[in-house]
Amino acid sequence: MPGKDSRGTVGLVNRKDGKRRVRRSRNAKAKKQDGDIVSLGLEVISLEIEGLEELKNCIGADFERAVRYLLECRGKVIVCGMGKSGIVARKIAATLSSTGTPAVYLHPVEATHGDMGMITGDDIVLAVSKSGGSEEVRRLLPYIRGMKVKVISITATDDSPLAQESDVVLLTRAQREACPMDIVPTTSTTAALVLGDALAVAAFRSRNFGREDFARLHPSGVLGKRLMLTVGELMHSGDDVPVVDTDTTLKDTLFEIVNKRLGCSGVTDRDGKLVGIITDGDLKRILLKNPEALSVKISKLMTRDPRTTHRDVLAIDALERMEMNKPGPITQLFVVDDTKRPIGVIHIHDIIRAGLK
Repeated sequence: MPGKDSRGTVGLVNRKDGKRRVRRSRNAKAKKQDGDIVSLGLEVISLEIEGLEELKNCIGADFERAVRYLLECRGKVIVCGMGKSGIVARKIAATLSSTGTPAVYLHPVEATHGDMGMITGDDIVLAVSKSGGSEEVRRLLPYIRGMKVKVISITATDDSPLAQESDVVLLTRAQREACPMDIVPTTSTTAALVLGDALAVAAFRSRNFGREDFARLHPSGVLGKRLMLTVGELMHSGDDVPVVDTDTTLKDTLFEIVNKRLGCSGVTDRDGKLVGIITDGDLKRILLKNPEALSVKISKLMTRDPRTTHRDVLAIDALERMEMNKPGPITQLFVVDDTKRPIGVIHIHDIIRAGLK
């Protein structure tokens, strides 16, 4: 007769030997459900990829005109949209601003309660709406047209009220959403977001917006630091630089390393040029092999021709050089001037503390 064990496994009892035959287990059922969930996720991704493939076919002359409008704009780009399209519009405005095209988000409802004042005759309006029939956005169009401001729209249909009032219509053709009811904004918002990215990137590449420009607009973020922070801003300099000459003994070099607390010491020749380096790791290996080595001159124990860098090198590039060093990663780089004299030391911990890793 049917029975259940303490784990809830459903089975049939064998009357002859009293053993239970498993008919169905919760684990098997759970695995099937997990497989179904994975399939659903893959289906959504596939549908959205199909939507982006359709979007590629929409990039043409109208896209080029839209980018030209952005490049010629003497004011700012006013990006608006409602609901999920409004969230996409906010992101597009942020991306445009961070890449050299001044842009702000305008909430269509707040616009009719005074925020229209942010629009000037030098601006461009970029409206996002899948249907192009959003009532809140439509209410703005007469006022915008009255100011003779150019309108670019991102929409899925070219016969919508928004499209008919636009100077340039950028079609997404996102007709099918990635949900069984074809209601939840998914494919359409992804397409609009990607189209906004395409506009921003095409605009900043056309105006030769470079690394320095990007860093100027991101001074406090990790991205800005990666593009602007130099070795000279992080290095230890002056009396903090551990340096000995070639005649110094290993014992005195040890004191220099301990006192300066950078885990190494540079070695200079009679002209003050950097000719070698010794690290605390080298010290340990040397003394393990020869405890009497403390009286030996450092010139006989140092590593010659150490890796170096310059003060104007980006800190992120110095970090890469440390990590990719052959035969293995290193933790310090001496900073030298044009005559190979040491002027500083940068430690990997300095770069980490700066937030670059």
